[in-house]
Amino acid sequence: MSGDFTQALETRSQQILDRCTRCGGCFEVCPMTAPAGLADRDAKAVTEGVIDILRGLPGTPDAQRWAQVCSGSGSCIPRCADGVNPRFMLSLARLEMQRRASAEDRHARGGASFSAMSRSVRVLSRIQLPANVLDRFHTEPGGTAPDVLFYTGCNVLKTPHIVLLCLDILDALGVSYEVMGGPRDCCGVLQFRTGDTAVSGRIAYRTTDRFAAYGAKKVLSWCPTCHVQLGEVVMPGRDVQPAAASAFDLDPFVTYLAQHIDRLRPLLRHRVEKRVALHEHPGVAGVSAAALNLLGAIPGLELVDLEQPSVGWMCNTLQPLPEYKRGLHHGLLETAAAAGVTTLAGVYHACHRELCSHQTEWPFEVVNFLELIGESMGIHHADHFKRLKTMQNVDAILADVADLVEAHGLKLDEVRSVIVRDLLGEQPLPLRGASATV
Repeated sequence: MSGDFTQALETRSQQILDRCTRCGGCFEVCPMTAPAGLADRDAKAVTEGVIDILRGLPGTPDAQRWAQVCSGSGSCIPRCADGVNPRFMLSLARLEMQRRASAEDRHARGGASFSAMSRSVRVLSRIQLPANVLDRFHTEPGGTAPDVLFYTGCNVLKTPHIVLLCLDILDALGVSYEVMGGPRDCCGVLQFRTGDTAVSGRIAYRTTDRFAAYGAKKVLSWCPTCHVQLGEVVMPGRDVQPAAASAFDLDPFVTYLAQHIDRLRPLLRHRVEKRVALHEHPGVAGVSAAALNLLGAIPGLELVDLEQPSVGWMCNTLQPLPEYKRGLHHGLLETAAAAGVTTLAGVYHACHRELCSHQTEWPFEVVNFLELIGESMGIHHADHFKRLKTMQNVDAILADVADLVEAHGLKLDEVRSVIVRDLLGEQPLPLRGASATV
């Protein structure tokens, strides 16, 4: 099965080689070339270098760097007139560069990355919620097909209040659903990034096969990484699949919710007297516009456009350019303060993890935009991730979560390690006050 994935990628890579005219149009509209120091390069030459990488050649340093800094904004996709998805082309180029390492090394790095993610998700979700609440995050296929299957992905479970809000909103809308996600239902992106396509394919195909088993006509993705990995990398190239697998559509949860705004609007009963700016990413088409439409339906809420750069599909896709990322975050916070907003609302979980602790230093709250929808509906779930992170003290956090650590049977040393690395350590722009106490 995983061999089918590798073969599919090779087939699609050859299609790009056949179709791409090396015009350089995708490079010209890429928002990452200037931050990466590539803006003055010859677009056609850089594109030719990427094509060389797909051919198995080294490619030019500029081509390698362009592939490495791609944040997945997607502005290149409508620019191409040759039937090529340039974002996928750069993904294949990165894959080809990873394949220069030995199979053993690629497998080891992919396994280590997956293990670290799994540990982080398991510990962080459990020090926030009891087992009976976490049970909502995964259901098994039943006898009757639901209206939708809600696919959490993995990392949103670190901020579980977001998932609870999604499910409660679906309940309020009267939508029948099942829930699937977590590390056992991963999209395979971590192994893909290290070049281990054998394991990546096995994981991704198992996950999409399980989608089909639920019988829903629509799978709602939350995570943009999962959405792109499955919808753009995995599913288009799979020729052999269960018959039911072609019977579902993969749609972002946010755009699905906006499509049902007429059903949602009567549920927005409470005024939310807040001046709100949305932190946007363009990577998954339509999501930012959908989030703005949803916020605009909330009575009393005033939207403020901060006119900030919008790149990538989440903040964590900017990791190859850490200084640029820190500059974007600082500019966002300063502009929000100057605009007098009461609330900076993000869409995605990774952005929330990186930005939420800044709430202690600026004159506005940092929330996920679904919290504002929930506030208008009378739905609330505590953001324990933000509460714990803003403590900025490992011992204080451990004391706070001691009951949950014991209830879940977690090892104290492991919990401490995850808090240091994955709760307090995930801070791209340092706080202006005292550093965290570890």
